Amino acid sequence: MFKKKTVLAIVIARGGSKGIKLKNLRKINNKTLIWHVGRVIKKMKYLDKAIISTDHYKIAKEATKVGIEVPFLRPKKIAGDRISDVAVLRHALSKIEKIDKKKYNIVLMLQPTSPIRTISQINNCLKILIENNADSVWTVSKTDTKLHPDKQLLIKNKNLNFFSKKGDKIIARQELSETYYKNGVCYAITRRCLLEKNSLRGDKCFPLIINEKTINIDTPEDLRLARSYFK
Repeated sequence: MFKKKTVLAIVIARGGSKGIKLKNLRKINNKTLIWHVGRVIKKMKYLDKAIISTDHYKIAKEATKVGIEVPFLRPKKIAGDRISDVAVLRHALSKIEKIDKKKYNIVLMLQPTSPIRTISQINNCLKILIENNADSVWTVSKTDTKLHPDKQLLIKNKNLNFFSKKGDKIIARQELSETYYKNGVCYAITRRCLLEKNSLRGDKCFPLIINEKTINIDTPEDLRLARSYFK
């Protein structure tokens, strides 16, 4: 419980990842990505409960081994790559509230594919959420100006164009406004935002800017990079 609010952590980990087969069971320092998120969960003193939403028995088995509860398996209808995180979280929250016969005020979505996270980062998300009466808090990292959206390009009918109409007018990087990307370390979302607003953001979404190194694993190259960071 955090400032009289019940807190539920939901680890989302489906088995059908395409970039890396059974990505959530891949290892860094001989420990699975599920183990790494479980290690952090064990140290969280403000957490009332932690569960995993997965459709795969091997992931469920690993979660149980590292102390994350598996009260149900995710049904196939919300296990595909076209299913939103909102749908997965709404299902998990509604299901566990029926099982536990209690309401959870705050949901923390923790993705195993972002294994570089700290307890203080998660606690800061909770603090920002409560202090600002926000609907949600997302952890983000600053985008390198070389990858700024105003400098991105599209190919249409073999013709190269800027993604943004501003692209042709950008001369120096100092003209670019700062942009940020989701790093997957933590999402803190209120129950009302998920169940009533059917949203991961809501109307008041605050950032927690992380300046430390992070990684969100989607490809084999990401996995190699994550292993080098841990070394």
